[in-house]
Amino acid sequence: MRGVFVTATDTGVGKTFLSGAIAAQLRAEGLRVGVAKPVLTGLDDPGPHDHELLGATPAYTFRPAVSPHLAAELAGTTLDPEALLANARAAAEGNDAVVVEGVGGLLVPLAEGFGVRDLAVGLGLPVVVAARPGLGTINHTLLTLEVARAAALDVRAVVLTPWPDAPSVMERSNRDTLARAAAVHVLERDGDAARLPVAQWLGP
Repeated sequence: MRGVFVTATDTGVGKTFLSGAIAAQLRAEGLRVGVAKPVLTGLDDPGPHDHELLGATPAYTFRPAVSPHLAAELAGTTLDPEALLANARAAAEGNDAVVVEGVGGLLVPLAEGFGVRDLAVGLGLPVVVAARPGLGTINHTLLTLEVARAAALDVRAVVLTPWPDAPSVMERSNRDTLARAAAVHVLERDGDAARLPVAQWLGP
């Protein structure tokens, strides 16, 4: 399976916009692209929701805006890891590549003994991390990379999103500090997805 797994340093960081930008750019380059969002929470919140923006069909959807394991518990069900993996694989069928968006960060639990990181490992896809450009991003991003690499995930890039038109001294410093410390490409998403090297992120 060829594609990329998009995760983030936290919830609400811009993971869905980055996933959509990656898919759109790959399509602009002539590839057939499937998009997967295996589990979605927060349908009670005003839309549009992540799966609507991405054109994805989740294996599980829940109304409360809470962690998936709690949403499943409140709904009287459990998440089946095999169903989550199958959902992502189905999105790849008949396509040249698949973009899989996780939920929250890598250590978010999904089922007993199975979290977002396990989903990424099970799919065998390289990882791109969405991160905020502002205060706190250095610690959150480096922790995310440490967690990913501890599971032998191949992190291809960190994308700071959204990158402001007039970045502050702190935001520029955060970008440069991460580029030195993270041993990975650190880029900015400012709405121009065409300048992101998305084809280089695909694997295996």
